[in-house]
Amino acid sequence: MIKNLYLIRHGETEYNRRGMVQGRGIDADLNEKGKKQARYFFEHYKHLPIEKIFVSTLKRTEQTVSEFLKRGIPHEKHEGLDEISWGIHEGKAFSKEAHQEYSYYVKQWRMGNTHLALPQGETPEDVMKRQKAFTEVLLNSPEKNILICSHGRAMRILLAWWLNYPLSQMDVFEHHNLSLYHLQHTGSMFRILKHNDRRHLAQIE
Repeated sequence: MIKNLYLIRHGETEYNRRGMVQGRGIDADLNEKGKKQARYFFEHYKHLPIEKIFVSTLKRTEQTVSEFLKRGIPHEKHEGLDEISWGIHEGKAFSKEAHQEYSYYVKQWRMGNTHLALPQGETPEDVMKRQKAFTEVLLNSPEKNILICSHGRAMRILLAWWLNYPLSQMDVFEHHNLSLYHLQHTGSMFRILKHNDRRHLAQIE
Protein backbone atom coordinates (compact mmCIF):
# COMPACT_ATOMS: atom_id res chain seq x y z
CA MET A 1 0.00 0.00 0.00
CA ILE A 2 1.36 3.41 -0.99
CA LYS A 3 1.13 6.07 1.69
CA ASN A 4 1.16 9.77 0.84
CA LEU A 5 2.97 11.65 3.58
CA TYR A 6 2.68 15.44 3.74
CA LEU A 7 5.45 16.64 6.05
CA ILE A 8 5.45 20.30 7.10
CA ARG A 9 7.36 22.52 9.47
CA HIS A 10 5.27 24.56 11.90
CA GLY A 11 4.42 28.19 11.22
CA GLU A 12 6.42 31.15 12.50
CA THR A 13 6.70 31.96 16.21
CA GLU A 14 8.13 35.04 17.88
CA TYR A 15 11.25 33.03 18.66
CA ASN A 16 11.68 32.43 14.92
CA ARG A 17 11.04 36.08 14.09
CA ARG A 18 13.51 37.34 16.68
CA GLY A 19 16.21 34.81 15.81
CA MET A 20 16.09 33.11 19.20
CA VAL A 21 16.96 29.49 19.88
CA GLN A 22 13.80 27.39 20.00
CA GLY A 23 14.18 23.70 20.65
CA ARG A 24 12.30 20.93 22.36
CA GLY A 25 12.18 22.83 25.65
CA ILE A 26 10.41 25.91 24.26
CA ASP A 27 6.65 25.48 23.85
CA ALA A 28 5.91 28.66 21.92
CA ASP A 29 2.70 29.76 20.19
CA LEU A 30 2.46 30.78 16.55
CA ASN A 31 2.64 34.53 16.01
CA GLU A 32 0.31 36.37 13.64
CA LYS A 33 2.44 35.62 10.61
CA GLY A 34 2.54 31.95 11.63
CA LYS A 35 -1.24 31.85 11.89
CA LYS A 36 -1.51 33.44 8.45
CA GLN A 37 0.91 30.87 7.03
CA ALA A 38 -1.25 28.11 8.51
CA ARG A 39 -4.40 29.55 6.89
CA TYR A 40 -2.70 29.82 3.50
CA PHE A 41 -1.48 26.25 3.73
CA PHE A 42 -4.96 25.04 4.63
CA GLU A 43 -6.59 26.94 1.77
CA HIS A 44 -4.08 25.54 -0.70
CA TYR A 45 -4.25 21.94 0.48
CA LYS A 46 -7.73 21.53 1.97
CA HIS A 47 -8.68 19.39 -1.01
CA LEU A 48 -6.30 16.63 0.06
CA PRO A 49 -8.05 13.53 1.43
CA ILE A 50 -6.16 13.65 4.74
CA GLU A 51 -7.18 10.73 6.92
CA LYS A 52 -4.88 11.24 9.90
CA ILE A 53 -2.61 13.90 11.36
CA PHE A 54 0.51 13.49 13.47
CA VAL A 55 1.98 16.42 15.42
CA SER A 56 4.76 16.83 17.96
CA THR A 57 4.04 17.37 21.64
CA LEU A 58 4.75 21.10 21.19
CA LYS A 59 1.70 23.29 20.64
CA ARG A 60 3.06 25.22 17.67
CA THR A 61 2.61 22.11 15.51
CA GLU A 62 -0.99 21.52 16.61
CA GLN A 63 -1.80 25.20 16.03
CA THR A 64 -0.35 24.94 12.53
CA VAL A 65 -2.84 22.22 11.52
CA SER A 66 -5.79 23.59 13.51
CA GLU A 67 -8.00 24.16 10.45
CA PHE A 68 -7.60 20.52 9.45
CA LEU A 69 -8.36 19.42 13.01
CA LYS A 70 -11.62 21.38 12.93
CA ARG A 71 -12.78 18.91 10.32
CA GLY A 72 -12.59 16.15 12.91
CA ILE A 73 -9.64 14.39 11.33
CA PRO A 74 -8.10 11.98 13.88
CA HIS A 75 -4.75 13.13 15.20
CA GLU A 76 -2.00 11.96 17.52
CA LYS A 77 0.86 13.67 19.31
CA HIS A 78 4.20 11.90 19.25
CA GLU A 79 7.45 12.92 20.93
CA GLY A 80 9.30 11.44 17.97
CA LEU A 81 8.32 14.58 16.06
CA ASP A 82 9.63 16.98 18.73
CA GLU A 83 12.44 19.36 17.85
CA ILE A 84 15.99 18.57 18.92
CA SER A 85 16.94 19.93 22.33
CA TRP A 86 19.47 22.74 21.99
CA GLY A 87 20.29 22.46 25.69
CA ILE A 88 21.55 25.55 27.52
CA HIS A 89 20.93 27.80 24.51
CA GLU A 90 17.16 27.33 24.31
CA GLY A 91 15.11 30.47 24.73
CA LYS A 92 18.11 32.73 24.23
CA ALA A 93 19.06 35.14 21.47
CA PHE A 94 22.02 34.16 19.32
CA SER A 95 25.03 35.90 20.86
CA LYS A 96 28.37 35.79 19.08
CA GLU A 97 29.56 33.14 21.52
CA ALA A 98 26.41 31.04 21.18
CA HIS A 99 26.58 31.24 17.40
CA GLN A 100 30.20 30.09 17.45
CA GLU A 101 29.30 27.11 19.64
CA TYR A 102 26.28 26.25 17.49
CA SER A 103 28.40 26.48 14.33
CA TYR A 104 31.03 24.23 15.89
CA TYR A 105 28.53 21.45 16.56
CA VAL A 106 26.86 21.74 13.16
CA LYS A 107 30.33 21.46 11.59
CA GLN A 108 31.02 18.39 13.73
CA TRP A 109 27.75 16.80 12.58
CA ARG A 110 28.67 17.47 8.96
CA MET A 111 31.96 15.67 9.63
CA GLY A 112 30.00 12.63 10.82
CA ASN A 113 30.22 13.25 14.58
CA THR A 114 26.46 13.01 15.09
CA HIS A 115 26.95 11.53 18.56
CA LEU A 116 27.88 15.01 19.88
CA ALA A 117 25.45 17.47 21.47
CA LEU A 118 25.45 21.04 22.71
CA PRO A 119 25.71 21.19 26.53
CA GLN A 120 22.59 19.59 28.07
CA GLY A 121 21.14 19.08 24.60
CA GLU A 122 20.37 16.13 22.31
CA THR A 123 22.46 14.59 19.58
CA PRO A 124 21.04 13.94 16.11
CA GLU A 125 21.31 10.25 16.96
CA ASP A 126 19.15 10.79 20.07
CA VAL A 127 16.49 12.42 17.90
CA MET A 128 16.61 9.62 15.35
CA LYS A 129 15.93 7.08 18.10
CA ARG A 130 12.73 8.93 18.95
CA GLN A 131 11.85 9.13 15.26
CA LYS A 132 12.24 5.38 14.79
CA ALA A 133 9.47 4.79 17.34
CA PHE A 134 7.26 7.31 15.53
CA THR A 135 7.97 5.78 12.12
CA GLU A 136 6.90 2.37 13.37
CA VAL A 137 3.57 3.85 14.46
CA LEU A 138 3.24 5.70 11.14
CA LEU A 139 3.88 2.70 8.93
CA ASN A 140 1.60 0.46 10.97
CA SER A 141 -1.32 2.88 10.68
CA PRO A 142 -3.86 1.89 8.01
CA GLU A 143 -4.38 5.39 6.56
CA LYS A 144 -3.05 6.19 3.09
CA ASN A 145 -2.96 10.02 3.28
CA ILE A 146 -1.27 11.47 6.33
CA LEU A 147 -0.32 15.02 7.35
CA ILE A 148 2.70 15.35 9.67
CA CYS A 149 3.79 18.57 11.39
CA SER A 150 7.22 18.76 12.96
CA HIS A 151 10.24 21.09 13.35
CA GLY A 152 13.22 22.22 11.30
CA ARG A 153 16.19 20.26 12.61
CA ALA A 154 13.99 17.27 13.43
CA MET A 155 12.77 17.23 9.82
CA ARG A 156 16.31 17.27 8.49
CA ILE A 157 17.18 14.26 10.63
CA LEU A 158 13.98 12.43 9.71
CA LEU A 159 14.37 13.03 5.98
CA ALA A 160 18.00 11.95 6.00
CA TRP A 161 17.09 8.70 7.71
CA TRP A 162 13.99 8.00 5.60
CA LEU A 163 15.84 8.66 2.34
CA ASN A 164 19.00 6.74 3.29
CA TYR A 165 21.30 9.73 3.57
CA PRO A 166 23.99 9.68 6.26
CA LEU A 167 23.08 12.03 9.11
CA SER A 168 26.18 14.04 8.23
CA GLN A 169 24.31 15.17 5.08
CA MET A 170 21.04 16.18 6.75
CA ASP A 171 21.59 19.85 5.94
CA VAL A 172 20.83 19.19 2.26
CA PHE A 173 17.16 19.15 3.33
CA GLU A 174 16.22 22.82 3.45
CA HIS A 175 13.23 24.01 5.40
CA HIS A 176 11.28 27.19 6.10
CA ASN A 177 8.29 27.88 8.31
CA LEU A 178 5.37 25.98 6.79
CA SER A 179 7.27 24.55 3.87
CA LEU A 180 6.06 21.19 2.56
CA TYR A 181 7.76 17.91 1.74
CA HIS A 182 5.51 15.42 -0.03
CA LEU A 183 6.78 11.88 0.25
CA GLN A 184 5.42 8.46 -0.53
CA HIS A 185 6.12 5.21 1.22
CA THR A 186 5.86 2.44 -1.35
CA GLY A 187 5.66 -0.40 1.14
CA SER A 188 9.42 -0.90 1.14
CA MET A 189 10.97 2.56 0.78
CA PHE A 190 10.39 6.31 0.97
CA ARG A 191 10.57 8.54 -2.08
CA ILE A 192 10.30 12.32 -2.30
CA LEU A 193 7.87 14.11 -4.64
CA LYS A 194 8.05 17.71 -3.36
CA HIS A 195 11.02 19.36 -1.70
CA ASN A 196 10.63 22.38 0.62
CA ASP A 197 7.62 23.61 -1.40
CA ARG A 198 6.46 27.13 -0.43
CA ARG A 199 4.26 28.10 -3.37
CA HIS A 200 1.25 28.31 -1.05
CA LEU A 201 3.03 31.14 0.81
CA ALA A 202 3.86 33.23 -2.25
CA GLN A 203 1.46 36.04 -1.30
CA ILE A 204 2.96 36.60 2.13
CA GLU A 205 6.67 36.09 1.53
